[in-house]
Amino acid sequence: MSNKNQTSQTVAKLASKVLQSSTASNIQKTLAGSALAQAHSRKTTSSSVEKIAAKALQSDHYSKTTKSLAGSIVSQSDKKR
Repeated sequence: MSNKNQTSQTVAKLASKVLQSSTASNIQKTLAGSALAQAHSRKTTSSSVEKIAAKALQSDHYSKTTKSLAGSIVSQSDKKR
């Protein structure tokens, strides 16, 4: 059963700002791109991006922005994995 969650408007706006930022990290941009791809669609998170998001959530080294994006990504992952 695939996940039917979609990126919220709040997270989509955050993701858009991250993608436009010249100071955002590659991880933030990866998560932001995935979050935007899942806004208003039924797409689910790829396993590779899901792993990145899970690691970000488990680490104390990432910012609130990164963790917000990561949380959205993980909540939209395929429930079978």
